[in-house]
This record gives sequence, structure tokens and C-alpha cells, in this order.
Amino acid sequence: MDLSAINPVLLVASLMVAATPLLLAAIGELVVERAGVLNLGVEGMMIVGAISGFAIAVETGSPWLGFIGAAVGGAILSLLFVVLTQVALANQVASGLALTLFGLGLSALMGQSYVGIKPPAMGKLDIPVLSDLPVVGPILFSHDLVLYLGIALTGAVWWMLKYSRAGLILRAVGENHDAAHALGYKVIRIRVMAIMFGGACAGLGGAYISLIRVPQWTEGMTAGVGWIALALVVFASWKPWRALLGAYLFGGVTVIQLNLQAAGVAIPVEYLAMSPYVITILVLVILSADKSSAPASLGRTFHASH
Repeated sequence: MDLSAINPVLLVASLMVAATPLLLAAIGELVVERAGVLNLGVEGMMIVGAISGFAIAVETGSPWLGFIGAAVGGAILSLLFVVLTQVALANQVASGLALTLFGLGLSALMGQSYVGIKPPAMGKLDIPVLSDLPVVGPILFSHDLVLYLGIALTGAVWWMLKYSRAGLILRAVGENHDAAHALGYKVIRIRVMAIMFGGACAGLGGAYISLIRVPQWTEGMTAGVGWIALALVVFASWKPWRALLGAYLFGGVTVIQLNLQAAGVAIPVEYLAMSPYVITILVLVILSADKSSAPASLGRTFHASH
């Protein structure tokens, strides 16, 4: 066992990378749930975003076009959920599970010819002077732009929900869709926009895994991140900054367990592999002891004839 092989600066820098796909997916789902919709299809939208982004980046040579394509792919797949739950008024839980299964199957089909291919590299943000600072430089100023976009998106969603008129309307729809409808708000339209935003964020999170975190395509490579994102939203009490904390905690424990495995720590690999999930859930349960209640209309179907 050689713990001196673990570099704390690299550890924190890689923690931020590991947390980003989870953060993007969780922030998207948080907006969806604040609108009163429960979409369990996050994993399916992430894996479709992963292959869409990967394929477009490989074919065009541009990782940026890949990320745009992934966001579009996730949003398009979320439209299937829209049709099922907002038009056909199907059960949201069953529709979300169906979306995940469909996404996993579709991605496996789309990705058959991309196994073993290396995607174009995404450039790091290199800020003169700041990037060269010891310790702080590698941790804060030497990442790709998408990582910073995830943090900025968290701040923007927090501000939108707390201070903007759009956020007030979104929360009103999530709390009591009948009252919001009576006030003249287009409940279905607002929910459709929230669901598509969630789909686009999940797609971005998936593409981050296939283009940056593990730059390759392998079937099922999201490996449950979508489910962790769903749990994270609940444990974070539907608050964006808590979702950010939870994502970084999960990313941190994931990176630490990989480093401990590499250092040859005498703990069975299976225990180390499950540790990120166990520790994240435990900490978030403690954090959510004072949690505000879930949006009152969460998971309930809205009938426009009301």
C-alpha cells in the first residue's frame, strides 16, 4: 500500500471532472421536478446524449458540435416522455422507466460502429498567470469550459427559481397545477419546456462522460449516474446548491476510491466500488433532515379540462 502516490491537487481537480456529468443531469431533473413532473428517464437520456455527442464529435471533428448534438438528442428523447405523460396522460413513473430502457437499447444500436474510436480532444481553458498558479491553478483554472458551464448553470437555475417571474410560475405549477391553470398559466406548455430543458441537461451530462471523462464509447457507460442524479435531487431538497454539493461529494468519493484501489489498499474492491453511493446517500440524508417538502403536484397528472 502506497498512499504517497496519491496527489491531492490532482485528486481535487479530477473530483470536479467526475462530478460534472452528475451535476448537469441533476440540475436538469431538479427543474423538471420543480414543475411537478417526475421523469425517471434520466439514465436513458444521458446514454443517448453520450452516443449522440460522441458520434457527432467524431464525424465533424468538433467536440462543441458534439455537445450541442447531445443536448438536442436528450431534448428530442424527452419529447417521447412529453407525448406519453402530457398528451396521452400516461403514468409518469412507468413512462420514465420505459424511456430509460428505450434509451439504453437505442444507444447500443447507434453506437455499434463507434466502439474503439477515439473522439477529438476538448481543449482546456488556459488562463495566463492564473492557470500557472501552484495548487489553485490546476484545481480552478485548468479545466474544460463545460465544467464551468455546469457550475454557472447551477447558479442560473438557483437565481431563476428564487428571484425571477419565470421561476415563480414554474414553482406555482409544481405546487398546485390546478391553481396555476386557474390563474391563466399554460401548465402543459410550462411542463413541456421544463422536461425538454431536463432532457438537454441529461444529454450534456452523458456527452461529458463519453467525450471528456472517459473519451471513448462503450455500451451502458453512464453506469447508473442518471439514477444517482435522481436520488440527488430528492436528497438535495430540490435546492440547486445542495445538488452541487452532493455531486461534488459523490465525485470526490468516486475519485478517492479509484486512487485507493490504485494505491493497493487492503480493502475488497467491491466495498470501495460501492462506497461513493453509500457515503453520498448517508451525507445527503443527514443534510436533508430539515428538508422542505417536495413540490405538492410532483408526479400528478394534469387534466386540462379542469
